[in-house]
Amino acid sequence: MTGRLYGVGVGPGDPELVTVKAARLIGEADVVVYHSARHGRSVARAIAEPYLRGDQVEEQLVYPVTTEDSPDYQGEIDAFYAECAERLAAHLDAGRTVVVLAAGDPFFYGSYMHLHKRLADRYPAEVVPGVTSVSAGAAVLGKPLVERDEVLTVLPGTLPVDVLAEHLAAGDPVAVVKLGRTFPRVREALERAGRLDQAWYVERATTGGQRTAPLSEVDADGVPYFSLALLPSRADARPAPDGAAGPGEVVVVGLGPAGPRWLTPEARRALAEADDLVGYVTYLDRVTTAPRQRRHASDNKVESERAAFALDLARRGRRVAVVSSGDPGVFAMASAVLEVAAEEQFADVPVRVLPGLTAAHAVASRAGAPLGHDYCVVSLSDRLKPWDVIAGRLAAAAAADLVLAIYNPASRSRTWQVAAARDLLLEHRSPDTPVVIGRDVGGPEETVWVVRLADLDPNDVDMRCLLLIGSSQTRRTDRGAVFTPRRYPS
Repeated sequence: MTGRLYGVGVGPGDPELVTVKAARLIGEADVVVYHSARHGRSVARAIAEPYLRGDQVEEQLVYPVTTEDSPDYQGEIDAFYAECAERLAAHLDAGRTVVVLAAGDPFFYGSYMHLHKRLADRYPAEVVPGVTSVSAGAAVLGKPLVERDEVLTVLPGTLPVDVLAEHLAAGDPVAVVKLGRTFPRVREALERAGRLDQAWYVERATTGGQRTAPLSEVDADGVPYFSLALLPSRADARPAPDGAAGPGEVVVVGLGPAGPRWLTPEARRALAEADDLVGYVTYLDRVTTAPRQRRHASDNKVESERAAFALDLARRGRRVAVVSSGDPGVFAMASAVLEVAAEEQFADVPVRVLPGLTAAHAVASRAGAPLGHDYCVVSLSDRLKPWDVIAGRLAAAAAADLVLAIYNPASRSRTWQVAAARDLLLEHRSPDTPVVIGRDVGGPEETVWVVRLADLDPNDVDMRCLLLIGSSQTRRTDRGAVFTPRRYPS
C-alpha cells in the first residue's frame, strides 16, 4: 500500500479562510510540504500553522531561482521539480500521507501542479481547492468581479506590455496577478488600454498587511509579488470622473458624540454607501472605511474648503459623506456645506443632512434631565463671531432664566472665555446653580461631574468638554441626579 498525495489550497492569507476539509487533512498528514525562496519563509506554511500538530515531518522545497532572469531558468526549475517529486515519492512509497500546501488554490498558478503532473499517475492523488487571491481581492474591495454575461480574464503580469494591453482593451473584468517587479509594465498596459482609472490595487488580501488603493495612486517602489490589479464588473462602476453621468450627492452625516453605539442606522447606511468620506481627521478616524472608499481628512479650521471639496467630488459623480461629530446641524458641517452649496457652480449637486445625537443631549442623559425645560445652546468660540455678541447672548439667556448648553468652551488658544462666562452668569444666577461638566461622553475617557456655578474652574475645562448650566429651577437630588422641572412657577 502506498501513501496518498494531497494538494491542499490554504487560501490567500487569513487562516480562517482555510476550508474545513483542508484543515482536517493538514492535521492528519504524516508529511507536510511547502515551498519557499532561499530566505526560508513560506506564506503557505504560515497560513496553515494553526492546523499543524507539531510532530509531523516537514519538507521544505527551496526554489533554486525565483525570477526568469536566469539564463537557463526553465531547465533549473524542471530539474528542481523532478528532484522534489522524488523526495515526496519516497514518503509515498513508505505509506505516508503527504499534504502539499498551496497558497490560494493549488491549480491557480500554484507550484503544486508541477508535482501533481509528476506524481498523480503513480500514486492516489487529490486536490483540495482553496480561495484564490482574485476572489479575496474582490471581497476586500467589496466589488463584484463579474455579472450576467461578462467574461473574467486573468492575466499574469509577466506578459509583454503590448499583450497585456490587447487583453485589457476588450473592456470586460480583468485580474492581473504576479505584480511585484512587473507592476510598471502592468500600469503602462492599463494606460495604453485607457483603463487605468478603473483599476484597483490589492496587496496581501485578507492578511494583517492588507492594502488597497486605486492603482493609479500606487508607487511602484515596494509593490510585492503577492499583490494584484483588479478591474471589476462594469456593472459596479461609478459615474465617470468628468461628471458625464450626472452629479453625485453629498450627505452630511452626524456621527454622534463618540463611537458607533450612538450612530443611527440611517447614518451607518449612508457611510457604507459613500464612495468618498470627507471630514476633520479626528472624526474620520471614528469611521470604519471599506477598501473601495477614499478618505479625505483635513484640519478642523477649514470647514468651507472642506465643503467645497466635497461638493466638487459630487459634481464629478461621486457619492460623498461629509462627517461631523454629534449632530451636523449643531455648530458643525451642515451649515458650512449648505452655505457653499448655495453658490452657482454647485446648484445641481444634491445635499442631504442626516441627524446625529448631539453632545448636549448625551451629557444631559448622563447627569439626569437638566434640559427638561426650556434651554438654549451657545458656543463660546469667538473664531467666527466676536466675543461681545457671545456675551450679549449669554446675558440674554441668563436674564430669561434658560438652562444653557455651552459648546466649545475652551481650547489651547482660548483659555479665558470660561471664566468670563462664569462671571457674567453669576450676575444673574445663584452661586449654587448646578453646572454639569461632561468630558468625552460616550468615549473611553468619559467623565461627568457636577459643580456649583461659583466653583466652576476653567482649568477643569477643555475642548472635549460640554457645560450644562442650570436655571433658577434646576435641582440636584440627594442621589446626585440633576434635573430641571417641566413646570415653571407662575
